Amino acid sequence: MSGQRADGPAERHRRPADVDDTTVAAVGKLSEALEAIERARGHLYAFHQLTGGGDRTLDGAVALLREAGHARYADLIEQQLIGRNVLPGRWTFQIVEEYDDGYYESFRRLEREVREGLLAGRRHVFEAEMRERRRTRGLAGHEATPD
Repeated sequence: MSGQRADGPAERHRRPADVDDTTVAAVGKLSEALEAIERARGHLYAFHQLTGGGDRTLDGAVALLREAGHARYADLIEQQLIGRNVLPGRWTFQIVEEYDDGYYESFRRLEREVREGLLAGRRHVFEAEMRERRRTRGLAGHEATPD
């Protein structure tokens, strides 16, 4: 089929034979849940980076307090806040590691296992089918696949 574009989803996004609508919807919902977890993980990394940045910015505040003659306050911040654990015994990198190695990895593994077991490992089958229902065939900007 040289020079012509297929008018449907790529094979990797097509439902395997004998898979029913409810199964496609269920795996689609599981993938949607994983996407929410991916966003949560991104926020966790943002929390990690922002907290670390805030901690490092305290160095400048301490220096300026000392320069202004407020050594007592500089000492308080330096001793009680800089380098402090954000949770008992943990800095944010440890929270990120525990999340990644525990909940996040389990979630990804189970999503993959379900997708492999029910949809031959194919991703976004639900979305590909929704796209087919919503696009206007033959109209520019509504092509089924890229060139």
